[in-house]
Amino acid sequence: MHRPLLVSDDPALLDQLVDLANRHALELDVAPGPDVARRRYRSAPLVLVGDEAAPALVRAGLPERAGVMLLTRSRGLERVAGLAEYLGAERIVTLPDGESYLLRELRRVATAVRGRVLACIGGRGGAGATVLAAGLALTAGRAGLRTLLVDADPLGGGADLALGWEKLKGLRWPALDDDTDPAGLLAALPSREGVALLSCGRDPDTAGGLPPAAMASALDAGGRGHDLVVADLPRRLDDAATLALRAADLVLLVVPAEMRACMAAARVAATLAPHTDAVQVVVRDPGQVRPRQIGDVLRLPVAGALHSERELPGRLERGGGPAHDRRGSLVALCRHILGGVGLGPVSPEAGAAA
Repeated sequence: MHRPLLVSDDPALLDQLVDLANRHALELDVAPGPDVARRRYRSAPLVLVGDEAAPALVRAGLPERAGVMLLTRSRGLERVAGLAEYLGAERIVTLPDGESYLLRELRRVATAVRGRVLACIGGRGGAGATVLAAGLALTAGRAGLRTLLVDADPLGGGADLALGWEKLKGLRWPALDDDTDPAGLLAALPSREGVALLSCGRDPDTAGGLPPAAMASALDAGGRGHDLVVADLPRRLDDAATLALRAADLVLLVVPAEMRACMAAARVAATLAPHTDAVQVVVRDPGQVRPRQIGDVLRLPVAGALHSERELPGRLERGGGPAHDRRGSLVALCRHILGGVGLGPVSPEAGAAA
């Protein structure tokens, strides 16, 4: 999500842009058309569209977003002005004349510091995705990382309950709308131990789905103001959850080591595939069925294993939250995952758990 996206199948334009990026040690993601571009279109910090690829993007109905530029090697701007308007492009850049401007924009994006985004989703109901998401957030926050936990499951019980934070004052999803100011959002959320929480709460008004524009604001504010954003996603994706999914650097699919859970997780994985290729499996309570076997069935890499902790269910019921004593399988797995995305070293304890 940190690299600009170039959408083009023009060999000359591709050679010119890739050469420009290589000469200045910059990185680009390249997509030849809308089918490949769709996964990255919303989350990329900047989108560059060749004029030959623009009509296909318009027909594909990709979501509106800021930060789109239309690239052309033609000096007849009137020919591409209509395309730029339909595409929602903020600027038309004529090459090679506009190369210096384009280079400044690429450098600006490259130097913008954005946090990592992790998403957790259950392979079946009760798999433990919310506990993993909360554990990741708390482990990161206690390690000094600025963390935002986003509860994107409107039919869940609320991440504030999982953390034992239901009495903390602050905004929940029902108080947000399309006009929510990202700058003031983070300061208004309940927070503790370095973690800010955006929770669904228990208001039935959110059961029909969360506002996508508010989710986009939350992801943008969280990415700019935090080292880590953790999103707890529903198994049935709505528009807001899809935004979080596409923005994620890593998606963790939590699957109990059971045959029925594995079959259910295969269906969930199929719904994720059109939006991301960053899915890895967390296997819960492996026994005779090994984590690698689950990964082979789902055709997905395995991020690690999560063993049940005898005291955890009771502690959650009492409002103690996960990762309470900073030890155990959950904390070890969370440290391993955070280390894998560049947010801390992998401790020997975490390596053993994984």
